[in-house]
Amino acid sequence: MTDIPARAAPASASSGSALLTLMKLRTFIALIAVLVFFSIAAPNFLSAANLILMAKHVALNAFLAMGMTFVIITGGIDLSVGSIVGLCGMVAGYLVLNGIDLQIGYTIYFNVVEIALITLVVGIAIGAVNGLLITRLNVAPFIATLGVLYVARGLALLSSDGRTFPNLVGKPELGTTGFGFLGAGRLVGLPVSIWILIVVALGAAYLARYTPLGRHIFAVGGNERAARISGVRVNMVKMFVYMFSGFCAAIVGLIISSELMASHPATGESFELNAIAAAVLGGTSMSGGRGTIGGTIVGAFVIGILSDGLVMMGVSSFWQMVIKGLVIIIAVVVDQAQRRLQQRVTLMQMAKAG
Repeated sequence: MTDIPARAAPASASSGSALLTLMKLRTFIALIAVLVFFSIAAPNFLSAANLILMAKHVALNAFLAMGMTFVIITGGIDLSVGSIVGLCGMVAGYLVLNGIDLQIGYTIYFNVVEIALITLVVGIAIGAVNGLLITRLNVAPFIATLGVLYVARGLALLSSDGRTFPNLVGKPELGTTGFGFLGAGRLVGLPVSIWILIVVALGAAYLARYTPLGRHIFAVGGNERAARISGVRVNMVKMFVYMFSGFCAAIVGLIISSELMASHPATGESFELNAIAAAVLGGTSMSGGRGTIGGTIVGAFVIGILSDGLVMMGVSSFWQMVIKGLVIIIAVVVDQAQRRLQQRVTLMQMAKAG
């Protein structure tokens, strides 16, 4: 190992620490940059109506990104979230329009709260299938969730032969009205979806930071073997993160169907890419063991503002895909550079202390 000169070491450590701080704040810097750029380049970008609309779009990606964050922290990946969004939206639409036919001349209809709960259970169940494939059958997360992606999308298409469930207004005599409140309603001036996001984000942040389960999630991602030896129930932790990811996807399916008052089986296509981009841009390490819910939310805002801003500027959807891909690549490259710099700064500080 090359010796570090006594006078150079403090300066190098100091400059390295400053650069490391900038890297850790990269998501906030990116958020400020896109806000400034689009406020200049796109007219009416910072209008109140447009900001609320963007917040609603961001909320959808933020839900998926929070679930994805926990999954990636454990060293996994969930490619099925977009298909779960579509399937759960179809489940909700089917229940609003048709209820459940018991095949004995009697049909059960559910109110909106019950429909929402059933839909959430479906999302959690699909997440549990992912978890079981990964923990019990030892299928790689990429392959397991890719397979479930196709299964869930196929089930969504089969539920209506590829058609849309339209006009989810419901019938008063059956008690199925009010579904539109979830996607179009407001509380204290803000969309209901934003309030739901705040509640779920605070709960997820608290779980990650202050609970034993949160510590176990990071332990599994940091070193699964060491976590298992220390008594962490690794399989249960993995089951939880995939079930939570399915839960978040179900929320998105409900909100989109409620907002459109229609369910389409293709809803959610490629949503997993935006979720991964938001999580990685927010500081979640693809190698596992590091990430924050707050950073992911900011990352979701960057991706959402970038998408909406490019639309307002009239940029082709093809170029939008290119730009999002570059954002993911740059975020991963910066993350790797941050890890290497962190190691160098640690070594310099140890040399200084010694």
